[in-house]
Amino acid sequence: MEFPAKAPFIQKLKEHSPNSGELVGLATLAISGGVFLLLAGITLTVAGLSLIVIVPLILISSPVWIPIGGLVFISGAGALSVLGFATAAATVISRVYGYFQRVDPMGSGGFDDPCVPVFDTDEYVMEATISS
Repeated sequence: MEFPAKAPFIQKLKEHSPNSGELVGLATLAISGGVFLLLAGITLTVAGLSLIVIVPLILISSPVWIPIGGLVFISGAGALSVLGFATAAATVISRVYGYFQRVDPMGSGGFDDPCVPVFDTDEYVMEATISS
């Protein structure tokens, strides 16, 4: 009993090897992954070293930072409150002025009486029919 001739090992290896496009894609993936890994490592290292240097300075100067932080918070909250009240006052003054000048608010003229165009169209059709 004879067995069929088997392809040599190299022949099978060539059949299953990736083509050039797949090799370029794999190389690109490996290179970009390595670069991203290197950048992530550098970023984490710099962040760790900067924390080691900065944290003692923050702890030493914390008696100064807490009053400054409170002052900045109160000043910011006051400025935002003044801006909010000024905006509300300008809106109220504008609406009151428009009310006394009989100016309709913007966008309110389109839906005053939706039935009028239908009646106008009907009358127009009747007049056009009678006149012709």
